[in-house]
Amino acid sequence: MSAVVAGPSPTIDTSSTPQVPFSRLVSVELRKMWDTRAGFWLLAVTGGLLVLAMGITLLVVALDDDVRVSANAFSQIMTIPVSLLVPVLAITSITSEWSQRTGLVSFTLEPHRMRVVWAKFATVLILALATIALAIVLGAIGTLLSSAITGTDAVWNLEAGTFAWSIFQQMAYFTMAFAFGLVFLSSPASIAIYYVVSLLLPFMVYGTLYAFFDWAKDVIPWIDFGFAVGPYVGQGPDPSVETSATTLLQVIVTFTIWIVLPFVFGLRRVTRAELK
Repeated sequence: MSAVVAGPSPTIDTSSTPQVPFSRLVSVELRKMWDTRAGFWLLAVTGGLLVLAMGITLLVVALDDDVRVSANAFSQIMTIPVSLLVPVLAITSITSEWSQRTGLVSFTLEPHRMRVVWAKFATVLILALATIALAIVLGAIGTLLSSAITGTDAVWNLEAGTFAWSIFQQMAYFTMAFAFGLVFLSSPASIAIYYVVSLLLPFMVYGTLYAFFDWAKDVIPWIDFGFAVGPYVGQGPDPSVETSATTLLQVIVTFTIWIVLPFVFGLRRVTRAELK
């Protein structure tokens, strides 16, 4: 009786197969941000808050003759609603691959995980720029309406430096949200930590300490990004603080603590995380 010798296992050579274009990955990730029930309603609620914020501001202008809202102030007001809710999309863009168990599909269609992650990050930056553009446009519209209501000339005082720093601040907070998503790979944990770091601690803890203790004015700008970047965007708790080499160093230190380090650690975790 002769033995049957098995032939070599068939293989598929994919070495010459072109990769998925990065632009296609970005377009897919952009669609995934809004083409879900959570994303749709998050953007819808944000739109409602924008209308409400503009309406309340114009109502105050109409009822109080002494109130004048400049283009810079209106743009900052319009930035608040998008800064409150839209960063959640930056978090869920990465955490959904694990919480919704879509990672097996995503990383099978594109086996190089980092290309998918960088595509997601590109969409986050696009989203941040879009929110700034929307705030500027609505700020301009609000300024014109305010001028029409009060019968005075519109004040166009949005300086180039302040505008550039506002873009940097918005992109930094969206990157922070994305970095926390990379670190925790869990939507609830990432969202909770992000709002604690970006909202609760600055307003409830740091703000109180800053108001009552002199030592806090020297320490807090070294540990909180919002306080550090405040003098550059005209939103600092102390208007008397002038920009200097020290304030710039504070921005660099806090940016490293809350954005660079979590981002690097999160990238390392994504490369090692098990998909189930």
